[in-house]
Amino acid sequence: MTSETRKERCGWGAAYSLVLEYHDKEWGVPAHDDRKLFELLVLEGAQAGLNWRTVLMKRENYRKAFADFDPEKIAKFTKRDVTRLLRDPGIIRNRLKIMSAITNAQKLLEIQKEFGSFDKYIWQFVGNKPIKNRYTRLSEIPNKTRESDAMSEDLQERGFRFVGSTICYAFMQAVGMVNDHTTNCFRYNEV
Repeated sequence: MTSETRKERCGWGAAYSLVLEYHDKEWGVPAHDDRKLFELLVLEGAQAGLNWRTVLMKRENYRKAFADFDPEKIAKFTKRDVTRLLRDPGIIRNRLKIMSAITNAQKLLEIQKEFGSFDKYIWQFVGNKPIKNRYTRLSEIPNKTRESDAMSEDLQERGFRFVGSTICYAFMQAVGMVNDHTTNCFRYNEV
């Protein structure tokens, strides 16, 4: 057993090496790059009804299939691209999820024009700074909050899809808008 596996972690963060690496290096770290934010929004939407490990295993394939999450390129995807993606076994082949990524890229570009960046728009839902929660057990962590409700409602009004409040909260956790590492986790104070 290495020192990496002996570290105290959130209960979900050590089941598989890919999940462990994501937990230890990325989850909960404040992200401000529009492309990174878009990537995680797409992946959280793709995860709906599935587990996060499945999405992480397909992440590199998503990057290839979805133009490295460049919203300008994805916004121009055509029916031919949708057909290509529906045939790609490296991603989750769900027409609604694929179409939502294209629609969301188009809507993200509109937000960038209005706010200057997606980052400026999305971080307003937490007052432009991470919310640091103090949960001691996974069972205490909510699956949505008033902030994720507000984000979801606004995104949906702007035409985004696969952005329900639960998906928005998972996104907020992933991009560090909230710190939901449990207090015993070594990452709690690091992020």
